[in-house]
Amino acid sequence: MTIDVDAKTILFIGLGVVLVVYAATLIRGGFIMPTVLQTAIGFVTAFFDTLGIGSFATTTAAYKLRSMVPVKLIPGTLNVGHTLATIAQAFIFTKLVPVESKTLVLMIGAAVAGSWLGAGVVVRWPRRKIQIGMGLALLGAATLMLMTALHLFPSGGDTLGLSGVQLIVGVTGNLMLGALMMLGIGLYGPCMILIYLLGMNPLAAFPIMMGSCAFLMPISSARFVAAQTYHSQAALGLALGGLPAAVIAGLYVGSMRLDYVRWLVVAVVVYTSITMLLTANAGQEGQVDPVPEREGVSRVRAGR
Repeated sequence: MTIDVDAKTILFIGLGVVLVVYAATLIRGGFIMPTVLQTAIGFVTAFFDTLGIGSFATTTAAYKLRSMVPVKLIPGTLNVGHTLATIAQAFIFTKLVPVESKTLVLMIGAAVAGSWLGAGVVVRWPRRKIQIGMGLALLGAATLMLMTALHLFPSGGDTLGLSGVQLIVGVTGNLMLGALMMLGIGLYGPCMILIYLLGMNPLAAFPIMMGSCAFLMPISSARFVAAQTYHSQAALGLALGGLPAAVIAGLYVGSMRLDYVRWLVVAVVVYTSITMLLTANAGQEGQVDPVPEREGVSRVRAGR
């Protein structure tokens, strides 16, 4: 028990550190009061993001529909703007959702390490083929989960932690997902599948996946602010609107019945897989790579 408390305490301290880093980044970038619409977009997208849907694709769609942010500035705006809500999500779910601390810390650390390694290795892989392969794999996994929810297939377990071979598989899997984030492959849907197939409580995916992104995004945000490749007004709208939305949605998800969570996971994974397949051909010159879910580092494919 002492080990669990100490591990979570260290995690909370780490989240506090990245929050300070993020605050310093925002101050360095300057403040421009956002419009009501920009703040509303932050609230709506962060609310669904906290449910596991992801916020990058929905925010990008809103910006393009209203021509609110230049295309080249969208990646930085997403990273800088959604970081605050992501850190809040990590705090909330780490506190509310019972997950064995060793599993939580190791899997988050693996995702961070994977993103660092992936920055120099995975970016050379063919992004389109990976998206298609993962999209099809997620659809297959979602089918199995749907069969489980309908009691047509044996259900997974409800454990709150991993050990032995399962822990090694979980850490290795999240390491790979962290690396794939450098290609714009979202972590939320695949992480949910990983947690489910390892026999853990589906809710356990929320602190793991949100904690992973909470430690990644402040670093990428600092890079965008330093390069001035983000829309400061729109980003502040996402931050101010996203924080209360994350709190409201986080409390809602944390109190959901387990069978409802299973259905939510099925919906998230289906959404992720379809979006991933639809965006496999995206990334034309001068455009932003659409992102099905939260990613650690977005980028513009041309002009960098």
